[in-house]
Amino acid sequence: MSKKGGAPPAAKRIQKELAEISLDPPCNCSAGPKGDNLFEWVSTIMGPGNSPYAGGVFFLDIHFSQDYPFKPPKVLFRTKIYHCNINSGGAICLDILKDNWSPALTISKVLLSICSLLTDANPNDPLVANIAQQYLSDRETHDRIAAEWTKKYAT
Repeated sequence: MSKKGGAPPAAKRIQKELAEISLDPPCNCSAGPKGDNLFEWVSTIMGPGNSPYAGGVFFLDIHFSQDYPFKPPKVLFRTKIYHCNINSGGAICLDILKDNWSPALTISKVLLSICSLLTDANPNDPLVANIAQQYLSDRETHDRIAAEWTKKYAT
């Protein structure tokens, strides 16, 4: 596989991204390794101010495979959130974490996309159909419940 003493390609890429995210973190986000395992990260996202998630601090787990960046990282919300694209297990329905992944993407871009999803949900590709339906038919109630969950679970 790799030459003696050399880090695997995935580790080199992750180290490079860690250096970049440490120097220039995405707005309202932070991320870095859990302990000394370069392939397991924890991230925090501050709820965007123009959303029902404002004031919340959301924790996410990020897992990089040995195939990174040729396969997307696995990203899960650890903090409960009321959102049509994020289910109760923390799974996120986001195209760049699935079919639209590209090795040109970075974890910084992934975190920015997740922040964007908190501001603008995608009810046309939901993980939680009833929340998507409510988002489309009764946005006021949706936003009130999302803000209540944020206060209860993310503050």
